[in-house]
Amino acid sequence: MSLAHNQIQDLQSGCFFGVRNLMFLQLQSNELNTRMLVNGAFKDVVNLKTLHLEDNHLKYSSSPLKVPLFMNLSRLETLIFDRQNVEEEGHVPSNFLQGLTSLMTFSCQNLHLVNLSDDVFTHTPRLSMLDISNNDFHKLSPNLFAPIPNLTQLRIHNSNLPSLDFLIRSNLTKLKVLNAQRNLLSVMSEDVIRSLPSLKELDLKHNSFSCDCDNSWFVQWIENNSRTQVVDAHSFKCNYPSERRNTRLLDLNVQSCLVDIGFICFISSTCVNIVILVASFTFHFSRFQLTYAYYIFLAWLYDSRNRQKRAACHYDAFVSYNSQDEAWVYRELVPRLEQEQGWRLCLHHRDFLPGKPIVENIAEAVYGSRKTICVISCRYLQSEWCSKEMQLASFRLFDEREDVLILVFLEDIPSCHLSPYYRMKRLLKRRSYLSWPRAAQHPQLFWEKLQQALRSTTTEEEDRLRLTVTP
Repeated sequence: MSLAHNQIQDLQSGCFFGVRNLMFLQLQSNELNTRMLVNGAFKDVVNLKTLHLEDNHLKYSSSPLKVPLFMNLSRLETLIFDRQNVEEEGHVPSNFLQGLTSLMTFSCQNLHLVNLSDDVFTHTPRLSMLDISNNDFHKLSPNLFAPIPNLTQLRIHNSNLPSLDFLIRSNLTKLKVLNAQRNLLSVMSEDVIRSLPSLKELDLKHNSFSCDCDNSWFVQWIENNSRTQVVDAHSFKCNYPSERRNTRLLDLNVQSCLVDIGFICFISSTCVNIVILVASFTFHFSRFQLTYAYYIFLAWLYDSRNRQKRAACHYDAFVSYNSQDEAWVYRELVPRLEQEQGWRLCLHHRDFLPGKPIVENIAEAVYGSRKTICVISCRYLQSEWCSKEMQLASFRLFDEREDVLILVFLEDIPSCHLSPYYRMKRLLKRRSYLSWPRAAQHPQLFWEKLQQALRSTTTEEEDRLRLTVTP
């Protein structure tokens, strides 16, 4: 029965008496009001299956209705309720559809709705097609769709929705058709698509997509999936960034997005932090060993570069001493060795070239002398540069197996004080040495042993000399 376009303003109770088996009723484009429905106009058409009420003047608020509008239409399957006047900023009562337990198709376009109660579909468990397009939702709750898990078609075009993320937890596993064109969508996430396993048709035309890596998965899915038809995908336009505006979304270079810059920066910063921590701990606990290794490397580098072109030694011995022991060196050692015995000594205060790096001066002094005499005292052990001089000399000893190192102790130093200087302690265990305090009773023997050490040519020969002078 069609009563459309008749300017009907009111339907009295019982007006459909005698047409109990009426199944199709068109009342669109009239001037019907809510009071007419409350008065029980449809109480006699209990077998009605399709009802059109669009383009009327049915006004209602968001407050629950005292008498549900469609209480007697338990067999109604299709309700078209488009283009009505809605009060209170576009809400509908939570019991608006109460009694429509058989409803399968519901359309409420152009109602200026801004929200739908989570309970509005509680009474329509068989609903399979829902059209809530041309409203002003901005967002929808996932709980809205919880009572209608059998939904197969959802039309929400032109509803000012910035995202479809509400579908992720809506449990619409049977949804086959989704029309969301003319919204404010910029990104289609993988989670949204994965949440709709039965989707066959997707319409997203006239949205403002973002042409960046956030949509790279969506572009690949459009091109590769064979299960879902994406309507007119080639017309999807970019709105962001500005330099890509009005270009096609499918022209996005997804290969450039395969490298996750953020992840690489995270891994890089993590590695840098780990390296800094390891370096800090290593320097704190092993700085002596590291410093020693560094200068040993410099010595090896110097020796490798100059091994072939090395000329005859310029000095008989390089004297390594602390500046505070300089008085003993110039009062005792230099007169004895240079003036009396005729040895040519290299002294850093006298023979080092000014302006040249100190490490190069030390290396040239060690490798430019036949021997290195280390004048050892507690002050010597505390001097960084004296330590480096002895390290380079010991490297030459171990590397070339030449008799180049002579140890002269100006004072008795307990073995426990030598524990941080494990290289020197190792030398003392393997080699003999000269002790000035022990030579107090026999100074002449001290100078004779030192002269013998300067004359020796091999390490084995020096070891046989047994340089330790006993009291």
